[in-house]
Amino acid sequence: MVDVAQPSLDHLRVFLAVVDEGSFNRAAKRLGRAISVVSYAVATLEAQLGVALFDRAGSRRPVLTERGRALLAEIRAVADDVDALMAKVRSLSRGLEPELALVVDVMVPGTAIAAVLREFQDSFPTVTLRLHVEALGAVAALVLDGRADLGIGGPITPEDRDLEREALGAVELVPVAAPSHPLARAERPRPGEARAHLQLVLTDRSDLTVGRDFSVLSPRSWRLADLGAKHALLREGIGWGNMPRHAVREDLDRGALVELALPEGPGLAYPFSALRRKDTLPGPAARWALEAFRARLSGPG
Repeated sequence: MVDVAQPSLDHLRVFLAVVDEGSFNRAAKRLGRAISVVSYAVATLEAQLGVALFDRAGSRRPVLTERGRALLAEIRAVADDVDALMAKVRSLSRGLEPELALVVDVMVPGTAIAAVLREFQDSFPTVTLRLHVEALGAVAALVLDGRADLGIGGPITPEDRDLEREALGAVELVPVAAPSHPLARAERPRPGEARAHLQLVLTDRSDLTVGRDFSVLSPRSWRLADLGAKHALLREGIGWGNMPRHAVREDLDRGALVELALPEGPGLAYPFSALRRKDTLPGPAARWALEAFRARLSGPG
């Protein structure tokens, strides 16, 4: 069995510098060390691993051997892991959360979520993010039971003294139906006519808002826990319902859905609030996320 000594992290970094710079001389300049120190570090690493990493014969430039190429990815991964470890340690020492669990209402535009999370990744690369998407009271439920640190919830959330809430903005809901639906064929439905037709209603996966509805007009309703399923059924002409305008804009533009001119009123605002437990203080990442969502949800849309 070949006796392999454990290499030092410093020697691994010197090896990577030589590979990246293409010469011992440039690696020495980058590291601020003498060429002899760099050469010694590489030679020591080769002795510890029991393999030749560079083929120096016939060339003034160090060329990786077959074994050197085979080990390069693993050596780089070790150095990257240590860099990530040190970054997380520095973040923790500054009070940065190691992880952020975020739950957002299904009505929040996907483009807004994607934009915030892209910027979050750039701003907090060491923070692990866990994202949940829920509807109505289920957003608050995850915050209350500690499964989420921060929630972006809609108007149907329970009044709970353990919850701290802060207004963020809103999106616009519009009543829609397929072109074949009786409400869509009428130029202007009569007052109360919407109550005679099946309404598709988004329902809550939690028990926090049992018995509470948001803009439900018809006594005939199907309750759906998934906004995508509701959207699909509306396009099939199965009932009518309120949808966020951003989610149905393309359908309205191409005529797959029709915005209903209900006498009870056109669209309505669906306001959002930031939710957190009062017994916890948001860390830097959570505060940043809250402000980022506020900027994206600054008004009805």
